[in-house]
Amino acid sequence: MKESVLDVLMYLFETYIGEDIEPEPDRNILRIELENAGFNNQVVSHALEWLDDLGEGDDDFDYAVLGNSTRIFNSREIRRLDVDCRGYIVYLEQIGILNATQRERVLDRIFALAERDIDIEDIKWVVLMVLFTQPGQEDAYARMEDLVFEEKIGSIH
Repeated sequence: MKESVLDVLMYLFETYIGEDIEPEPDRNILRIELENAGFNNQVVSHALEWLDDLGEGDDDFDYAVLGNSTRIFNSREIRRLDVDCRGYIVYLEQIGILNATQRERVLDRIFALAERDIDIEDIKWVVLMVLFTQPGQEDAYARMEDLVFEEKIGSIH
């Protein structure tokens, strides 16, 4: 049985991305499909709440940032994200995949996963989902998609 909220989110993303589905699919049908796929009801509920919160506006994350400013991670973030994870988020911002507002949205969504130890693969998927929901971010999404799937393709020999 699959037990992670991120597992549910990744399943939804991989299963339904690119398909012609209604913008807001019936939650009961979706819940049944996920449970039939082996996901726990409580984990499914948390994943659907996570998605609802992902769709919220960026007003809470709108920061005026100077070009030469540096993001300082707080103690909670340092405890939850190891140096590699924090470095990866900074890297994505430096190469222009994320802006400051998106970075904060990504951090919010990472911490909303709550029950997981976070690694770089998790961050890649969260970034991909955040960018997917934002209009005008097609180039950043495509670049991130390359980063997410590049290792999978490279490891198939």
